[in-house]
Amino acid sequence: MDLENLKNEYEKIQKKHKLPSFIDLNIDFDIEKLAEKESDLLIREVRRAMVDRVLVYLRFVETIMNPVNAPMFFMILTKHVDSKDKEILKNLYDDLGKLEIEALGIDNDYEEKKEADFINKLFKSWKSIKSDMGEISDNLRKYWDKAIEKSDKGYLG
Repeated sequence: MDLENLKNEYEKIQKKHKLPSFIDLNIDFDIEKLAEKESDLLIREVRRAMVDRVLVYLRFVETIMNPVNAPMFFMILTKHVDSKDKEILKNLYDDLGKLEIEALGIDNDYEEKKEADFINKLFKSWKSIKSDMGEISDNLRKYWDKAIEKSDKGYLG
């Protein structure tokens, strides 16, 4: 399947289920990569691409919240996470975890309408998730800059 064919096929299911536009989903979930796959269940593949992004965020949040066995990079960052960030991370973890559990159930028992409902639900909640992840990302960047600045002043050898 090429990209134009994918867009045309998506447009059919978009109209049928009142889904978000291809471009909107592609911006946040990279669904254009589905052009590399052949599938009779495009709506399932779209949902799975979206869930892949949820999983990336969920694993990142888990690692920041519980850095046991995490690379040193995360250990440096978690030293600086404040109570406001912890609350945001907890809420993100709850929201992302609920989405992951729901996606497991949908994966287990295919039904086109459930796939569409989940895509719409995730897309609606994604703006908030993305905003919270942006705030956490900005704060972690500041923490990292401070940690690097501090280590530049000290001797590590």
